[in-house]
Amino acid sequence: MDEGRGVSARAVVAAAALLSLVVLVVQWASRRHEPVEAALVALIQPPPPTVRLWLSTADRRLQLARQPDIPLDTTPPTPDDLTVDLGRRYQTLTGFGAAMTDSSAWLIENKLNATQRESFLEEMFGPPPGLNLNMARLSIGASDFSRQHYTLDDMPAGQTDPQLEHFNVAANLPDVIPVMQQVLSINPDLLIIATPWSAPAWMKSSANLIGGALLGQYESTYADYLVRYVDTYRRYGIPIFALTVQNEPGFVPQTYPGMEMPVDTRTRIIGQYLGPALARRRPQTVVLGWDHNWDEPQQPLAELADETAAPYIAGVAWHCYRGDPSAQTPVHRAYPRKDAYITECSGGDWESAKNGELMWFARDLLLGGLRNWARGVVYWNLALDQDYGPHAGGCDNCKGMVVIDSRTGAITRNDEYYAFAHYSRFALPGAARVWSTANGKGIANVAFQNADDGSVVLVVVNSGTKAHAIAVHQGSVHFRYEMPAQSVATFVWQPGHDDDADNGAADTDTP
Repeated sequence: MDEGRGVSARAVVAAAALLSLVVLVVQWASRRHEPVEAALVALIQPPPPTVRLWLSTADRRLQLARQPDIPLDTTPPTPDDLTVDLGRRYQTLTGFGAAMTDSSAWLIENKLNATQRESFLEEMFGPPPGLNLNMARLSIGASDFSRQHYTLDDMPAGQTDPQLEHFNVAANLPDVIPVMQQVLSINPDLLIIATPWSAPAWMKSSANLIGGALLGQYESTYADYLVRYVDTYRRYGIPIFALTVQNEPGFVPQTYPGMEMPVDTRTRIIGQYLGPALARRRPQTVVLGWDHNWDEPQQPLAELADETAAPYIAGVAWHCYRGDPSAQTPVHRAYPRKDAYITECSGGDWESAKNGELMWFARDLLLGGLRNWARGVVYWNLALDQDYGPHAGGCDNCKGMVVIDSRTGAITRNDEYYAFAHYSRFALPGAARVWSTANGKGIANVAFQNADDGSVVLVVVNSGTKAHAIAVHQGSVHFRYEMPAQSVATFVWQPGHDDDADNGAADTDTP
């Protein structure tokens, strides 16, 4: 075709398309009885910026329900309003997750068919609108949420295996390993924290998986046992991001595997054996200290004060069952280069939860943990059945993030699911926590800025029994909203640039 004729033909096509668009606009304006000029302006101009909102209420009337967008206003801020300052930045988020306990993996593998399993795992670990979980916790051997008690090197009574010749992961091959492989196919960037509940019985003073303590002669062998786990799982395509040396080392359970491990034993294992062995491996698996409750911050402080162990400890793992998350802040201030993670917290059908658990998990665990320097928050069981199991010993009324009905495969999402969703679907890995006005008057909040698109995420919790009006200001962005009683809201918007524009500054003093 002649070049001039080709250009002419394209011009005719473009003119015809434009004419068709104008005709459509005229028809639309005529039906709405509006001037054609106004319709053309509306077509050309982008819509005004708004704030997106998702809302949950404790009465479960709304569960992560998308609400109408909130228009911006021009009201100047007052000292009592909620201000977000992108220029004052804190920790970056690693993410959110749950434990793939033996019980959870068994249910997923055996009580869901292939279609149900794929859909469920995509929902939990896939990107938004999935839950977007990108962390998981595994037990090294049995926990209380296993169907039987075992370790990865069990021997007949009276026999030992110091060379770990009988080490094997056979107990995990039917469920944990295939389920985790499928999860990693959905999210290859999944970060896995692995934790032992007990050493093999032949390493312990009790000669039993229940109770006792690790014998000093087996400290190096125990470190080898943990390293062997990392290497074996890696061969199955399951990389371990972090290890802890003992789940809840200050608690000795009576009905399921566990053992006491005092701080000097932990630091010796980490500093002399485990840390050096892991440091030689690539990609590297890091070590997290403590892995127990908030009420004993002196324990991780002692670990981090140990000159031999501290270089190998990347951060502190916390549990939620005693104390409160404010304990994380003095540890952070003493060792600001060490990370904080909440690695276990379970909901359950206990007396304090009779009115539901949305508020506690959204406010006390997640919001409180994140305002006190946690980079990641990991719930306990990802899934349990309608009878709080299956399990062998331990908690009889703990809840999974979801319930999988073992008879039908039907899935029920618990309050904890929605509490996590208010964070995990919106504040993405790599997001920075940013400064926001301190909590008060029954209103709590935490704010983030995502790294990919710069969007601002604000989670607000109204713990009161009455609605509460809030006015939010961030740079040139101002909006108002009346929070329903007992509710959790996630607001998302593109940042307004003004005097508080992001200058990349870090504030290490204020949680």
